[in-house]
Amino acid sequence: MTAVFAKVGAQGIARTPIALAELADAILKQAKTNASNGSHAWGTPTPARPGEGPAQISGTLVRSLARTNVARTATGAEVRVGTQPGMAPPYGRTPSSKYGSYLENGLKNGAKYPFLTTAFAFGVHVAAPAIYRKAYGEGWKQL
Repeated sequence: MTAVFAKVGAQGIARTPIALAELADAILKQAKTNASNGSHAWGTPTPARPGEGPAQISGTLVRSLARTNVARTATGAEVRVGTQPGMAPPYGRTPSSKYGSYLENGLKNGAKYPFLTTAFAFGVHVAAPAIYRKAYGEGWKQL
């Protein structure tokens, strides 16, 4: 019995990075879609409504979205999805990472234009069950 559990554990450890990479890719794709809710010129009103994803101005926010490679940790593995540091739009100096945070957490007027948190929710509730069934087998029913 110990050998069976050891084999199952080893397979889980081997498959986890593959599943995490697929999940991160699904979240990243959805975040880029969410951050592309129409477009407008800098200095003009946004066509996006609060509670929806932001509209593009220069596309810097969308281009700055990326994921890290899956890394082994003491407790398993991790991958991060979000904005890359150091990317700024051509019309200003505010980096996309800071601007993205403002959009997610609220602008000065209180309006929020979430794109990353909604992508994470999509990944966890919609994409993950299918990815996990593919990686770990049909016995995996839900997250």
